[in-house]
Amino acid sequence: MATDRLRIGVITSPHGVHGEVKVYPTTDDIKRFSKLKTVILGMDGKGVTLHVRSVKYHKNMVIMGFDEFGSMDEAEKLRDKDLCVNRDDAIKLNKDEYFVADLIGMKVLTDVGTEGELTDVMHTGANDVYVINLDDGRELLLPAIAQCVLDVDIADSVMKVHVLPGLLDQ
Repeated sequence: MATDRLRIGVITSPHGVHGEVKVYPTTDDIKRFSKLKTVILGMDGKGVTLHVRSVKYHKNMVIMGFDEFGSMDEAEKLRDKDLCVNRDDAIKLNKDEYFVADLIGMKVLTDVGTEGELTDVMHTGANDVYVINLDDGRELLLPAIAQCVLDVDIADSVMKVHVLPGLLDQ
């Protein structure tokens, strides 16, 4: 089920005394934060637009400042909040790349006759792994590789997959 907003990070804590915050990025392209002029605080329809004042990088985190917040006390209120962008402002995807938000909830049809729903995407070092709850109650952990993912139809929210031998053995 497509959403108009895509989460790009989660605010973890204030940083310093001038209202900056630490952001844990939930996007594959961490450098995308440098290109942002605005972000939306919150996933729901009542999100608040924030104007980006500054962006720095420290280890695996992004340090951001917003025009709307100038003190540590104000920044404290942002803890654990989602940072989003409108879909129109999202990074452009390459062929066979998808936003996780578009995959969650997708119907999955396997080549062994089972059906299910994609419920989560695990990010591992080598490749993503799709968590699929099958209609028969089993869980399938499917590597998101070309050999397994045969077709993804975002418009109809259906994925066709090949189940490698051994993946459904219990």
